Amino acid sequence: MESFVVQGGKRLEGSLRVDGAKNAALPILAACVLTGDDVLLRGMPDITDVRRMIDILRMLGCRVIHQGHDITVSARDIGCCEMPDALSKQIRSSIFMLGPILSRFRRATVTYPGGCEIGLRPIDLHLSGLRALGVVIAEEGGVIHCDGRQMHAGEVHFDYPSVGATENVMMAAACLPGTTTIHNAAREPEIVDLQGFINALGGRVRGAGCATITIEGVDALHGADWTPMPDRIVAGTLLAAAAITGGQIELTNAPTSDMTAINAKLREMDCDVREEGSRILLSAPERLTAFPVLQTQPHPGFPTDMQVQMLALLSVAEGTGVIVENVFENRFTHAGDLNRMGARILCSGRTAIVRGVDTLYGARVTARDLRGGAALVLAGLRAQGETIIDHAALVDRGYEAFERQLSQLGADIRRIKANT
Repeated sequence: MESFVVQGGKRLEGSLRVDGAKNAALPILAACVLTGDDVLLRGMPDITDVRRMIDILRMLGCRVIHQGHDITVSARDIGCCEMPDALSKQIRSSIFMLGPILSRFRRATVTYPGGCEIGLRPIDLHLSGLRALGVVIAEEGGVIHCDGRQMHAGEVHFDYPSVGATENVMMAAACLPGTTTIHNAAREPEIVDLQGFINALGGRVRGAGCATITIEGVDALHGADWTPMPDRIVAGTLLAAAAITGGQIELTNAPTSDMTAINAKLREMDCDVREEGSRILLSAPERLTAFPVLQTQPHPGFPTDMQVQMLALLSVAEGTGVIVENVFENRFTHAGDLNRMGARILCSGRTAIVRGVDTLYGARVTARDLRGGAALVLAGLRAQGETIIDHAALVDRGYEAFERQLSQLGADIRRIKANT
């Protein structure tokens, strides 16, 4: 086990470039299976989840060359349609492989995916979307067997705009003869990025970013050279890190058009946030002001992946604010850790009421999921004394060398092994 050790009280200042988006990179890696030609992906984030997805591709028979932030994938010799059980249980995004494998082989066997424990996150919508395309699905002992020999284009109606299910159906339908239409599709910008990638391969997808997506099936797809979009959640977390310390930050390569909801809340907390093309500049007051209420929603609402970071900010803001979590049912698990550091957070169901305090105090706390771990680091940046955040590896799933990035802004943070 590794831990972050943070000495609080440093005001963050400086400039950073935003990495490629985790939530764009993972489905794009899966979509490389759709073609036998080489695909070059540039500017990919060097994070644990990307490395695990590469391991899955290799075990399926793909040739993958990983050099820094560039990844070349060749699925020409892929010969397996059964997902490796151990790897699938380590990363929830392994479920993205279902659609591409079905498209390529017309059959697939997968286990239920793993990932952060932030709620039930069932894959029912993935399976119902594939059933609408003629896939016959049988579940047995935690294993999902998919028979796609009768796959066809069709109409897919989602009861809820699931991001992953929308992306899986897009990939499964890319090479199906005819027209597939997804109704009540998720609208997240990462779906727009996946559409761009599939179309760069020669696909015909339109409507991403809207509630209805249309896929015109093509006979075959070819190789491409693609750079995924920047990570709006990493960008938001870095802005929040500067804000909680009363600092100033410049972000370059930022997805400014996709961060409207995040930046609006930071402005409500009296931060000066300016957007100039792909640059964001934030200057924070010495003490933040509490916003009245924040409710997470599917895009273009406030993203659930930024909720706990804002909980950390609200804990030291002047006044009282309310956060309502509408996406996942178990995303206030880090409120107790923040309270150990001196915060005043009262949780009831999907609602947290936060009365801001002047000061947080260093403590030993535990990351329980990716975003919560990052939020505890933010709290440590503001706290008096030393904060130790255990299970740093969870943060590595979505942030590339998080301690290095924060150190470049002036934070006093380091990584240690357990019992050191």
